[in-house]
Amino acid sequence: MEILWFLIATALLVAIVGPFVMRRRSAGIHQVAPGSPDAADPDAYGFVRQEELDIRLPGPDQDLLDVLNVVQQTGSWRAAAQLLAGTPKEGEVRWQRVQAFAGAASLELQQRPGIGGAWLRDWRSESPKDTGAAQVHAEFLVQQAWRSSSVGSDDFRIILEEARTVCEEAALLDAEDPIPYIVELAVARGLAYPHERFDQVWAKVIDRAPQHMGAHLAALRYWCESWHGSREEADHFATTAAARAPRGSLLAALPLFAVYEHIPDLVMVQNFHRTEVVSKAVGGALHAVHSARAGDPMLAHVRHLLVMFLVRSERWGEAMHELVRVDGHVGALPWTLSDDPAAEYTVYRNLAVAGYEANGGSPASLPR
Repeated sequence: MEILWFLIATALLVAIVGPFVMRRRSAGIHQVAPGSPDAADPDAYGFVRQEELDIRLPGPDQDLLDVLNVVQQTGSWRAAAQLLAGTPKEGEVRWQRVQAFAGAASLELQQRPGIGGAWLRDWRSESPKDTGAAQVHAEFLVQQAWRSSSVGSDDFRIILEEARTVCEEAALLDAEDPIPYIVELAVARGLAYPHERFDQVWAKVIDRAPQHMGAHLAALRYWCESWHGSREEADHFATTAAARAPRGSLLAALPLFAVYEHIPDLVMVQNFHRTEVVSKAVGGALHAVHSARAGDPMLAHVRHLLVMFLVRSERWGEAMHELVRVDGHVGALPWTLSDDPAAEYTVYRNLAVAGYEANGGSPASLPR
């Protein structure tokens, strides 16, 4: 679930007919008669056109987008510092904003080597005691390692070692802020921390933000890596967190993310998306989103993943119910792992519309 991919992806218009056929066949989605994705008309549902979909974020955060525009247009970091200073440190929003600023600087550097992202370097040098600057710098290094270096290479390890050092510096600036330790979860994954060392970092996270969904997703990815985790360990982590989640917490949806992480291992199972394990995970995620508070910043993340699973399970009406609540922003898993997130999302949206109409649905019958 990382905003890096929300920011580095480019919204290109591509032909989707070929990829659509391949994806539908591999996902086990059957032909829907008499409707088809080509015959369906998403415009009738008020959906945003593909070329206008926002791939940067999973859902709206206008304050963040306004500040990003100011920072990138002026080259000044002060608006970013002010926004982070006013964002509660224990919540999901601050973590997403740290990722967004880091991703913006990383993308700029890729586009203009040696020049891009200068505002982040200025921020760190001109305000060395700014907690937000240190956190963004640490996350920037993590994103640079995963994006610009081969996993396991010397460069990869060197960059992550530097990120770990900056995490330590950020933690010293505010001992109660969970973000430096959440960033270090990605470092732990890349450097293959032994379990005991990972547990030490994880303990610091949950001491400060025990219900932090973004932190749990980062930890889940550690347990999903084959070189220091296993499917059983990942599933245990996800189901335990879901079982302990208080009512209204989106942590109840964590098992669905665990299933998603292991799809390459499991998708050979016939009718996989209709198996008990998937149905149970989808059911838990649906319960979580229906119980969550309306303003939960992680709601969109869960809804986007639900769209994919519901479409692949041919649960068209439920997929449409989620689509009308997330449409417009597509910066979330699973779309962001595609070279063209907007096109990937549109494939599934068209499938949902086609299946919904083929089974008697219409714009008038869709609850809003």
